Amino acid sequence: MSDTPHLLIPFAASPSDGCQQALQDLALPHLDRLLARLPAPATDPGDETDFIPPHERALARHLGLPATRRQAPWAAWHQRQTGVTGADGDGGTAWAFVTPCEWRVTTEHVTVGDPAALRLDEAASRALLAIVAPWFAEDGIVLAYEQPTRWLARGAVFEGLATASLDRVIQRDVRAWMPDALQARLLHRLQSEMQMLLYTHAFNDARAAQGLGPVNSFWVHGTGSPPPAAPGAAPAAPPPEMPTALRDAALAEDWRTWRAAWQALDSGPVARLADRVATGGAARLTLCGERSALTWQTGPRGFVQRIQSLFRPQRMKDYGTLL
Repeated sequence: MSDTPHLLIPFAASPSDGCQQALQDLALPHLDRLLARLPAPATDPGDETDFIPPHERALARHLGLPATRRQAPWAAWHQRQTGVTGADGDGGTAWAFVTPCEWRVTTEHVTVGDPAALRLDEAASRALLAIVAPWFAEDGIVLAYEQPTRWLARGAVFEGLATASLDRVIQRDVRAWMPDALQARLLHRLQSEMQMLLYTHAFNDARAAQGLGPVNSFWVHGTGSPPPAAPGAAPAAPPPEMPTALRDAALAEDWRTWRAAWQALDSGPVARLADRVATGGAARLTLCGERSALTWQTGPRGFVQRIQSLFRPQRMKDYGTLL
C-alpha cells in the first residue's frame, strides 16, 4: 500500500450554487476514463459544519493519524515529524497551530481573511511573534516560530479542544466555527486582548505605511496530543500527491478559475494515474468536497460491476452532489 500512488484532491466539488453550476458541463475525460476502470468507492460521509474537512480526514487516514470530524492533532504530528523546538516548557503535551490573520468586523459578519494575503515574511512574522508571545505565556501557552503564517503552540488548553481547520474559516464568518465557549474561554479572551493590543500597535502602523493589511487576531487549529507511538510500528506512508489549485479557487469562490484548475489537473496528474491503471498498475484516488470524501482503490471488480461499467460507467458528474 505504501508504494501505491495516491492522488488526493481537496475541494473537488462544493455544494455552493456556483460550483454546482460550474460542474454541469465540465469535461474531465481522463478522470472519467480512470473512474471507469475502478471499483466502487469507499465513502467517508460528513457535513459542511464538521470542524475537520474531508481532505484533512483523508490525509490523516493515509498517514495513520487519528482524526475525527471534530479534531485532528496536526500540530502534535508535525512537531513529532519535524522536531521543531522552542515551544517546550510546562505547558503540557498538547499542541496547536496558531495562524496570525486579519478579522474583518462588520455589523453582520466577522470574516477571516486569507492569511496568505497578509504577505508576512519570516522577519515580520518573528517580529509579531515577539510582540504577542508574552501575552500567551501568561496563560501557559508557549509559542515557537514555524513558518510566516503558522506558529507552533504548546499548552494544556489544547488538550481535547476541538478547533476548526483553517480551510473552514478563510473568507467566512468566523462565528460559526469558534471552539466551545466554556472550554476555550481562555483563547476567546486572548483573541479579544490581541485585537486591542494590535489595533493601534506600531507593527500595524508600519504595515499600513507599506500598503499592507493589518494583523489583528489569530486562528487556532490542529489541536491535540500526539498519539502514542506503537512499538514496532511500520514507518508512516509517504504523503499523497495533494494539489491545492482547486482549494485556492474554491476558498475565493472563483469558479471560473476552479474549472480551469480542474481541467489542468485532469490533463496532468489524473491522466498519469489513468495511464498507470490502464496498464495494470495499482493506484488510489480520493476526491474530497466540503462534506464527504470518496476513495477509489484498484482491485478486482465483480461480474455485475464490470457489466455496469460498460453501460453505466462512473462519471465525475455523478458524484458532484455527494461531495
